[in-house]
Amino acid sequence: MRHRSRAAEALAAVLLLALSAACGSRLPESDFDHDDGTPVPGDAVPLRVGIITSATSPVGGSAFTGPRDGARAFFDRLNAHGGIDGRRVEVRSCDDGGSGVGNNECVHQLVEEDQVVALVATTALDYAGASRVSRAGVPDIGGQPIGPAYDTYPHLYGIYGSLAPRDGTPGWDGKLYGGTEVYRYFKREHGARTAAVVSYNQSASAAYARLVERGLRAEGYQVVTEQVDFALPNFRAVAADLKEQGADLVFDAIDGHGNARLCQAMDEAGAEVTAKVTNVQNWTSTVAEDYKDAPRCRNALWATGASRNFEDTGNAAVAEFREATKDLETHSQWQLEGWAAARWFTDAAKSCASTGITRACVDAFMNRSQGYTAGGLLLPVRFERLPEPPKSSRTCLSVARWQDGKGWVGQGDMNRTCFTVPQLAYEP
Repeated sequence: MRHRSRAAEALAAVLLLALSAACGSRLPESDFDHDDGTPVPGDAVPLRVGIITSATSPVGGSAFTGPRDGARAFFDRLNAHGGIDGRRVEVRSCDDGGSGVGNNECVHQLVEEDQVVALVATTALDYAGASRVSRAGVPDIGGQPIGPAYDTYPHLYGIYGSLAPRDGTPGWDGKLYGGTEVYRYFKREHGARTAAVVSYNQSASAAYARLVERGLRAEGYQVVTEQVDFALPNFRAVAADLKEQGADLVFDAIDGHGNARLCQAMDEAGAEVTAKVTNVQNWTSTVAEDYKDAPRCRNALWATGASRNFEDTGNAAVAEFREATKDLETHSQWQLEGWAAARWFTDAAKSCASTGITRACVDAFMNRSQGYTAGGLLLPVRFERLPEPPKSSRTCLSVARWQDGKGWVGQGDMNRTCFTVPQLAYEP
């Protein structure tokens, strides 16, 4: 068994908000979409589920919609094949506008007014309503741990699991823990020894960069730190120094636009690296366009995560996902994880069909979800309540690299790319 603590993804998502603040914001807006889905035979009362997404936010319109789109695709396909025990799944989706106020409005509408049996694939920039969801005993299944909520409250089940007590305080005494498996992988599998960390001179960016630096140093790397001005970043100077320092790897604490500019500068300077490492949030099919001006750096992009590569269509579960989402303009790892979250709810609901599909029954199934994989789409997920944080953990890793003409190419078996690594504390 393994526990996946996705510190990088959680902090990277929060970082996006901090780095986009200068672009302005909007008033909170809740958009309640009553999606009846495809009818199924019979007059059975539909099962109502809710999806909360920061579809409109300061970060941008498409930054957080992947899990929602993947979950909807699963439920559409499920309804077309008869639903759950003859009952259609009715999806009620809500856009919280990326704000705490909007999030509380969504929670009120879905949990208290619409009386959904569960929330699925929550992707909220500010999950301010998490405590209300927990108090209501509503299982929140397969949400993205952008903040600490999934390591704080009972009845919330993040897509990567949790070992924390979840007693109302984040993690253990306010501290969360993340492993060094990504750094171990590149050290052991690719002989990397020197790693650069690029950040802005901005508090959230600098804090995330420090966490990455700690992990790299714990794995014995020589670390090169590069910081640029948020308003007027000089990526050419960074690229020149990366070349001079002979960096094997580049990690970053900057936004997507900044990453594209950094890659372009690296190409222009002739700074070639073993890997320009990104996370699951940027594991998308839009790489060719996003990095169109940086072909060498683009083909050095690697992504790591805890779910099976969405390009691995040789796998039956991935092929099913891709067939159901073939009409989407783009594909992403977050879409696949939203699909997995919807499948998780469905498995829970099916287990309750004979006794009644209630919040309590679905929640009981989730509490027993040790080693759940969504048919092989996820690394085995655990939920425990350890009184003390683990000092180390055996952690597995899904790895892919971008190659022009092929897309994201998986690197090895994610269930066998495993390392026993230290767990480092950080404050959310």
